[in-house]
Amino acid sequence: MKEEKKCSAQENPVPETAMSETAQGDSGKRPSEEGHAPAACCGYACQESRPGVQESAAAYEVRPEKRQGEYTIEDYHAWPEEERIELIDGVIYVMEAPNFVHQRLAGRIFSQMETYFRKKGGECIPLISPINVRLDCDDKTMVQPDLVILCDRDKIKRWGIMGAPDFILEILSPSTQRKDCIKKLQKYSDAGVKEYWIIDPGKRLLLTYDFTRDYLPCIYPLTGTAGLALYDYELQIDLDEIAGLIQDWPD
Repeated sequence: MKEEKKCSAQENPVPETAMSETAQGDSGKRPSEEGHAPAACCGYACQESRPGVQESAAAYEVRPEKRQGEYTIEDYHAWPEEERIELIDGVIYVMEAPNFVHQRLAGRIFSQMETYFRKKGGECIPLISPINVRLDCDDKTMVQPDLVILCDRDKIKRWGIMGAPDFILEILSPSTQRKDCIKKLQKYSDAGVKEYWIIDPGKRLLLTYDFTRDYLPCIYPLTGTAGLALYDYELQIDLDEIAGLIQDWPD
C-alpha cells in the first residue's frame, strides 16, 4: 500500500534553508510578514540564474511605444501567434515550448484527476495547458498554468477562464523556475487560488500550498501518493508513477 501524504504546515514546516532570499521586498520584510505567501526554494529557484536560461521578458515588442509594465490584454491577443507568451502585471514573458517530460507529467496528472472527477461527478473540471486564465479580471494579467481545476463554471468563457481557478499546478523548468516559485506564487495567492502545487522534476520534489489554511508550503519527495487538501485528500495523485516518468527523462 502506498504511503499517503497529508500536509500540515505546523507539523511539516519549511526548513530555514528552503526559504528564498530573493522573495524579500524593498522594505526588507518577507512577503509572509505582510500577509502574502512566502516563496520557497524549489529546485532551481535558489540558484543563480545562468545567462539565457531564466524566462525573460519579450525579445521584441508589438507596440514599440510601450514599455514593460504597460502591456494589456489587447497587446496579449495581438502578439504573433507563433510565440507563446504570458502577461503578468503588464509585463510580457516569452515562454519556451515545454519539453517531453514536462508534457508527460502534465498529461498523466491530468488523466488521474479526470478519472477522479468522472467518477465523483459535480461541477469541478480539470483543464490542461494551453488555457488562458485572466487571473485578476483586469487588463494587465493573462497566464497559462500547466494544469488547473475549476469549480465555478460561471468563470468559463469562450477564450478561457475569467478569474482564479480553485487549484493550479505548475511544473518547473530552468526557464520558468523564478516566475513559478515567486511571481506566480504571489499572484495566485492574492487572486484567490485555494491550492497551488509545484513539481520540481530536477529535484524530484513536490511543493504544495494550501492557501485556505496556511501560507507555508509542504515539501515531499516524489514517492507514495499525495492528496489535494481541496478535496479532503480524497483525490490522490500517484507520485511513484510521476517519478517513474522523470526517471526516463532523456538527457
